[in-house]
Amino acid sequence: MPAILIIEDDPSLADLLRWHFEAEGYAVRLTGDGDEALLMVREQLPDAIILDWMIENLPGIEVCRQIRKDKLAARVPIIMLTARSDEDDRIRGIKTGADDYLTKPFSPRELLARVEGLLRRTMSASFGDILRVGTLELDRASHMVCRDGAPLHLGPTEFKLLCHFMERPGRVLSRSHLMDAVWGMDSMIVERTVDVHIKRLRDAINPPGQPNLIRTIRSVGYALDSG
Repeated sequence: MPAILIIEDDPSLADLLRWHFEAEGYAVRLTGDGDEALLMVREQLPDAIILDWMIENLPGIEVCRQIRKDKLAARVPIIMLTARSDEDDRIRGIKTGADDYLTKPFSPRELLARVEGLLRRTMSASFGDILRVGTLELDRASHMVCRDGAPLHLGPTEFKLLCHFMERPGRVLSRSHLMDAVWGMDSMIVERTVDVHIKRLRDAINPPGQPNLIRTIRSVGYALDSG
């Protein structure tokens, strides 16, 4: 379960973001205080940080700067939130160390997609080309997938789906999450399309007599089990 730290001093916005991220399976911690945020990062390193520019005690830009000086936290993805839309402010935020920048008002769905994109790149760098979950092995470079050493044949969309699942084993992924992650936010597909490709993926990775590795969570989404 990815852990995310939301540093936002507007209680209503903070609660809204918590709800959206928890609905997607994230472990969420909240603070609206810059000094407390730095303590929380040192106590428990998050997988990603959402950081408002204007917060209590220590400005977000300074929080970002100090996080980037910390050897352990330096590579944690940071998305800055701000009402500032001037180009100079955006450049300043990026130069300070933010990985992305979102101007208020914004769509929580867009923020989720951006966090997912940053985590995907971070995970790819951490895992390298080979992913392993239980008896499944996926090679990103060669686009090869094996189960118990036997090669499996997947279409390109099923390969992307499986790669996304294997980067998040055991985590429940909603259909809307999968639509954004695999097809992109601007795609015109419907949720039924996700179900069709999940069925194709199941058919490809679950030979007769083998356990079904993709679990359906009714009214929520899907999860990949290790078998």
